[in-house]
Amino acid sequence: MNISPNQRTVLVTGAAQGLGREICLQMAAQGWSTGVADLNNDAGEKCAKECRQHGTDSIFVPVDLATAEGPAQMVEAAVRHFGRLDVLINCAAHATPEAFVDMTAKVWEQTLFVNVRAIALATAAAGRYMSENGGGRIINITSPASRMALPNYAAYAASKAAVDSLTRSAAVALAAKNIQVNSVAPGMMDTPMQLKTEEIFAALEGQTDMERFLAGRTARIPIGRRTTCQEVAKVVVWLALDAPEYVTAERLNISGGLDKD
Repeated sequence: MNISPNQRTVLVTGAAQGLGREICLQMAAQGWSTGVADLNNDAGEKCAKECRQHGTDSIFVPVDLATAEGPAQMVEAAVRHFGRLDVLINCAAHATPEAFVDMTAKVWEQTLFVNVRAIALATAAAGRYMSENGGGRIINITSPASRMALPNYAAYAASKAAVDSLTRSAAVALAAKNIQVNSVAPGMMDTPMQLKTEEIFAALEGQTDMERFLAGRTARIPIGRRTTCQEVAKVVVWLALDAPEYVTAERLNISGGLDKD
């Protein structure tokens, strides 16, 4: 994309904290205008303010991605403010562990609405705009969970398998319009969502020593350590800025070898 640096615009969902926030900050540091989309008003406004400290434009876009209208309205709000949209990064996710035999409809609905339907609708809305304006890039955050048997995390794992499928479908649907659609699968990161889910995992497994429990999970990673939001965000930023246009429908595993099959 031959776009002046001060015109390039990215919209990131789940941007108030964790990986989404770090992606916004790294993109702003590269001179991009940033749309910070999230349900958390205070943290979202704070992230947008931090992005503006890099001398670029940034707005907070409040959105409830679990609603039917939210994803498209979010894209429309970003385009209305910036006048363009070059990259969409679907980072928001809902994750609630439950024992397999005790799964609830509420958790399934929330997980599928945010992790699957919202990504599909946001991608379609961004795709419509990008198709008429020379192209763009869409990056979905998936997970090694999509390829693993996780009985206490079935809804989340299934939703990320759907994200993998959506990434391939969108890539094919939008390829002729110069829109590349790819995904990134991060490994274990100590984000607020990760730590919260691991506490529930420990309780479901009857583990009371959290330090030992976390060490055991980390030991499963071939590279021997957890990753960071900063490390994963670098890969997302590379896909957004520097990856060749011929790269599409791909999944980049940033999992330290955890996702090795």
